[in-house]
Amino acid sequence: MPNAGPSAKDRKAVAEGLSKLLADTYAVYLKTHGYHWNVRGPNFSQLHSLFMAQYTEMWAAIDEVAERIRALGELAPQGYGAFGNLSSIKDGDPAKNAEAMIQDLVASQEALIGTLYSILPAAQEAGDEVTASLISDRLTAHEKHAWMLRSSL
Repeated sequence: MPNAGPSAKDRKAVAEGLSKLLADTYAVYLKTHGYHWNVRGPNFSQLHSLFMAQYTEMWAAIDEVAERIRALGELAPQGYGAFGNLSSIKDGDPAKNAEAMIQDLVASQEALIGTLYSILPAAQEAGDEVTASLISDRLTAHEKHAWMLRSSL
């Protein structure tokens, strides 16, 4: 357990928020990766590449978020059941057409951005600059992902 920085109570609260972030990120990662496999149509090549760039970026972030939870002294959630209980982001549908896939990913990215904004105050109030910085970095990434997707519509 850490002996410096935020209190144990604050670390636990921040880790709970990060657990939701982890689950949401994993859900959007899985959806994006699945749409990468299943996208079809005249913009296949561009969307296949865009989705790959986004899921690859999210894959690295998943590890950062989980490791931050551990650094706070808590256990990171793992498994589909745990993630399903923490995230409201639904699975993708491989039967959707390309435009519907993009719209679904925009909505999922926006939900994830909402999660990030909702958990930021706990980190700030705890004086947890490391987590606040991580959240800020994730906001930058997901706002860019959402913008790129919206620009593809």
